[in-house]
Amino acid sequence: MTDFKRSDITLSNWRTAPFSKWAFENVSEIVPSAVITAKAKAAEPPLDLSGLGDLNVTGIDGTSQPLTAFLAESETDELVVMRQGRIIAEWSAGHSDPALPHIIFSVSKSLTALLAGILAGKGLLSFTKPVVEYVPEASGSAYADATVQQLFDMEISVDFVEDYLDTSGGFDRYRRATGWNPDRPDSPAPDLKSFICSIGKGSWNHGEKHAYRSPNTDLAGIVVERAAGGRLAKLLSDHLWQPMGAGSNAMITVDRIGTARAAGGMSATARDLALVGELVRKQGAGLIPQSFIDDLWTGGSREAWKNGDQATLFPDGSYRNYWYETGAGELAAIGIHGQWIWVDPASQTVIVKLSSQTLPVDAERDQAIVGMLRQVSRAV
Repeated sequence: MTDFKRSDITLSNWRTAPFSKWAFENVSEIVPSAVITAKAKAAEPPLDLSGLGDLNVTGIDGTSQPLTAFLAESETDELVVMRQGRIIAEWSAGHSDPALPHIIFSVSKSLTALLAGILAGKGLLSFTKPVVEYVPEASGSAYADATVQQLFDMEISVDFVEDYLDTSGGFDRYRRATGWNPDRPDSPAPDLKSFICSIGKGSWNHGEKHAYRSPNTDLAGIVVERAAGGRLAKLLSDHLWQPMGAGSNAMITVDRIGTARAAGGMSATARDLALVGELVRKQGAGLIPQSFIDDLWTGGSREAWKNGDQATLFPDGSYRNYWYETGAGELAAIGIHGQWIWVDPASQTVIVKLSSQTLPVDAERDQAIVGMLRQVSRAV
């Protein structure tokens, strides 16, 4: 910690700068968390940017600048570049510890989907079934007539606004239900599952458009737990984290009754996230069904994407099972405040960028980051 003390960081301010620089690597001290256990593994010696140290990339203002300057300007905490399964470059900000699990926000969604793909391959989960077959409590909600696939593709019609800066409306109530914000005695929030099952349907039909709403994935996490008969942290450990050879424990936040925040509560090291990206690059590597990985590249319904609220991010892209298909040959897992897994099969490259960006969402910066990721992929 630099210009503040641990006692200055609370449930009210942990996602705001400058406190986020520390809190994003120590989430379990702020929000109750369950451990995603890894097998013991000797740590590899830290690397540096190696041959990328002299690379110039296009900055946010459109001018050329050194990669290190871009990383600092974009509030990066960790960068890992993997080529053909081997880490060839690594960078850490001065305040960051690469050995600590860093919160990955909505990249959690992408990991939840990979777990679901593994379970589907084992016959434990069906994407074609109705959501209520796994979670009957959702029968009176927006999800009553939705399929599991629509849930994983963000094609659910819900009367809910994804507003990360909300302090008094529906999204604040949602955050309080997850345990991420202090509750309000005058209007206490329910537990997470009860909150999700209270969401009504929107004005459109399921499947018509891509509508990015995080409660969908929290419900998907409950679907996965019901389908496989276990808690999400243990399922992730048994079916994904340990089999892929993760070197460090990961974590996931839980609400007051232990429901995991599948939509955004995971923390992991950049190196382990690079292993996740490598699994995707290698078509599942025998752990995730190849058919599931191949399906990510279809991008789901491109018409729904064009009708949706994120189409400007990748105008020629789409969205399938909580992964972005860019329309230019890459896949991405993306989280607010600057979290990325970038998979580029053409250059056999995986890049992980973890950050503590001040703003949750910054469209102009996102486009600059995409450009940087492509320049790094070509360079290596």
